[in-house]
Amino acid sequence: MPGEITVIDANDEVVGWNKHGRRLFHRPLEAMGMNFRQCHPEHSLPMVERLVGEMKAGSRDKASFWIDLEVEKGEPKHKIFIEFYALRGEDGKYLGCMEFTQDVQAIRDLRGQKRLMD
Repeated sequence: MPGEITVIDANDEVVGWNKHGRRLFHRPLEAMGMNFRQCHPEHSLPMVERLVGEMKAGSRDKASFWIDLEVEKGEPKHKIFIEFYALRGEDGKYLGCMEFTQDVQAIRDLRGQKRLMD
């Protein structure tokens, strides 16, 4: 899967993430069970707390944003697309939140077209 997924539960604890060899935002095993506040940089924490609060309150189900991030030391920055999704039960009750992060620079760089099997 070309994206990173992290899931928090209704108690704001990290309950899982997908693993692959190279993550943009590293998740050490020690992060399992941690409050998400311990996993975000200080400068972005107030915005993430607000977002999660709005999801818990039911006033928001999704948020999308993008940043420029240096993926390889000394290389040009890549455009990183980040989405948060509220996870809800059939009754609409907030169960948690999923963060999906993807390096979309290769998509942004596409030119022309490439057909299946070309």
